Parts: sequence; C-alpha cells; structure tokens
Amino acid sequence: MIQDTRHLNADRRDIDTLDEIWLFGYGSLIYKVDFPYLDSRPAFIYGWQRRFWQGSHDHRGTPENPGRVLTLIEAPGERCFGVALRITPAEFDHLDHREKNGYLRKLETLEFMDGTRRLGVLYIGPPDNAAFLGEAPDHEIAAQIHRSEGPSGKNAEYVHALAQALRDFGEDDKHVMRIDQLLRELSEENR
Repeated sequence: MIQDTRHLNADRRDIDTLDEIWLFGYGSLIYKVDFPYLDSRPAFIYGWQRRFWQGSHDHRGTPENPGRVLTLIEAPGERCFGVALRITPAEFDHLDHREKNGYLRKLETLEFMDGTRRLGVLYIGPPDNAAFLGEAPDHEIAAQIHRSEGPSGKNAEYVHALAQALRDFGEDDKHVMRIDQLLRELSEENR
C-alpha cells in the first residue's frame, strides 16, 4: 500500500536547527546520488541495522507487486555503515518526493571515519507506515525481490548494486550479503 509522506516531511522543522545538513544514506545513496551535494564522506550510525522490510510500490515494484527496499530497524549495540552527504535545504523537495512511500525524516548522530560526530538527517520507514512489509525469512524476501520490478528498474539490481558498493567500502552487512547471495542463486536456477 502506498503512503505518501511528502506533506509530513515538508511540515517538519527539525532541519532548521542544523548549521550544516548531513544526509545519511544507507541504501541506494551509497552508490547512486541523483541530486547535487557539497561533500560526501563515509559515516556510521549506532543502534540501527538495515533490513529489506519496507515495501516499494513506486520505485522497485508496483502496487500490485511491491518490491522490498531498505529501512532501518532499531538494534542496540549495532553499527550501520553509510555515506553522509552534505546538502542544502533546497534538496529536500527532491528527497521528500524520492522517499515519499512511508519514509519519515529523523535526526541521528553520525560518526565519520575520523571520529568526529555531527547531527544528520536520515529517512526511515517506521513499522507503523502503510508500506512496511516487515520481517520474513531471507528466502521469502529474496523471492519477492527476484520477481519485483518498477519504474526505477528491477528490485534485484538495487540489492546487487548495494552489495557491491558495500564490498567496495570493505563493509560486510550480513543481511544485505545474504539476500544478494540468494538472489544470485535464484538467477542461476532460472537460467
């Protein structure tokens, strides 16, 4: 189910308190940025882990056959790698549209590779949003991703590109790598 959150995010004023805006990308923003930015740095957030638990009815799937994309799930003690992009407030019209299917902006502390910390913005699809699909066995997640495609392309391409980008950064996200491997196995079976 589609839940357009653009108006909710546009009404938020939390970014007005930031002297510079760092956007934390933990999914496709690691390998593909489709808007201007001022700086880019690898970064981490703590207490969160990425999961393919958010439905994509508008980018990597359709309302009839939603894909699965990432959201963040609270996980005490966990560390999540991503890319921090320094942006201007003007980019939020684009970002709010891009992340409109259930995602809400949230402020979190980002830690850069040199140990410095800044408050940053990220988008999370919370469990109570209409597009949230939730937990499922890895093989079911992979099967749904394997058969899903939307205006932004095949859902599996999103997973493969992210897994490769994480490898390029030397990061091993077990959930992403497991889904990537299962998708490769499904592709081999269907040849």
